[in-house]
Amino acid sequence: MSNETVQKIPDTGISEGKLENIEFPIGDDLAQSRATDFYSLDELLPESERIVRDRVRAWVDTRVAPIANAYWEAARFPVELVRGYAQLGIAGGSLTGDGCPGLSYLAEGMIAAELARGDGSIATFNAVHSGLAMTTIGMLGSLEQRAKYLPRMAACETLGAFALTEPAHGSDVVALETRARRDGDHWVLDGQKRWIGNGTVADIVVVWARDDNGNVGAFVVEHPDGAENPVSGYHAKRIVGKAANRGVWQAQIQLCGVRVPLDARLANARSWDDTNFVLAKSRQTVAWEALGHAIAAYEAALTYALRREQFGRPLARFQLIQDKLSHMLSDVTGMQLMCTRMSQLQAEGRVSIEHAALAKLNTGDAARRVCQMARDILGGNGILLDHHVARHHADIEAVYTYEGTDSIQSLIVGRAITGLNAFR
Repeated sequence: MSNETVQKIPDTGISEGKLENIEFPIGDDLAQSRATDFYSLDELLPESERIVRDRVRAWVDTRVAPIANAYWEAARFPVELVRGYAQLGIAGGSLTGDGCPGLSYLAEGMIAAELARGDGSIATFNAVHSGLAMTTIGMLGSLEQRAKYLPRMAACETLGAFALTEPAHGSDVVALETRARRDGDHWVLDGQKRWIGNGTVADIVVVWARDDNGNVGAFVVEHPDGAENPVSGYHAKRIVGKAANRGVWQAQIQLCGVRVPLDARLANARSWDDTNFVLAKSRQTVAWEALGHAIAAYEAALTYALRREQFGRPLARFQLIQDKLSHMLSDVTGMQLMCTRMSQLQAEGRVSIEHAALAKLNTGDAARRVCQMARDILGGNGILLDHHVARHHADIEAVYTYEGTDSIQSLIVGRAITGLNAFR
């Protein structure tokens, strides 16, 4: 922007020196964990899993939360945090072998909630890299494909992305238009993708496309020289102007004759059912993410209400505030119970896409409500980034939408209830 186009700020008669002496209220303490667990669900985790969860919680409190607002406001991806994230040893989640940690499903979910409690952008980065890209390769790849990609991704030496959504097909992902045609010993990919998390920074992108027979497949596009030097025909442009999750980058991608070897197609990705296999898992992660945002908003509001005084007493002594806090805790506890049971069913091999849909439907809506009440409790400070609630209040809108909107989840649940498909 040139100097000529910058709007002059009117002279207020207050010098910069005088402004430096004015103290503004700060909300640094509002992002610190209060370990909310009203029904003692923590007792369900064995000690080894609590150690991992607590390590993530401490990292979030000391490394993520203090810088999250600055990255959010600047719409910058916090690449500096990737090394610390890698050192946590959580990339790959419940995947076992090939350098992955083999966490329990419950621990994996609680970690997703902890990351979201600190910052929605780093939680989304984890959901894309670990929960989508790595999980797709781990669940649908051959032993050779797992060994080729996962160890590097678990160490975050190689970052991953997951390219399913298209510009014309958000909720209607079944109408997948991206094509993969066989050409000798290569597949050639053509099409467009949109809202692809990590799409401009990932070294490995799992692209979903239809083959010559119309069958759905997952194809690994790897940039051997790094994301800054993508393979020929791969064009990614960062989506700007977002009002949520500003610290993580999504891309619109154009695939123009991108060539990948035959063994780049994941061995067990052959149908839409295989895609749903991954999506059911990822929606569970997103349900936990929504819970993390709700916990962050509730805990910030509680901390604020206990120390903020109006009319000669703390806000927390007013009936209206206690009523709000009680309803917020009720929502948070209900979300914790649902997410916990979902992870237990997953461990038993009994979870379905309908379970994931109901959890996402419930937590997305409840977290939205909790964030709104937290913003109300903080009054004017509720719209300031340095009080943290504003960021969660904005970011929950992204969580409410991605991995299937509220309406789509309700139709999945409705189909399970009635046996009737309202989609077609």
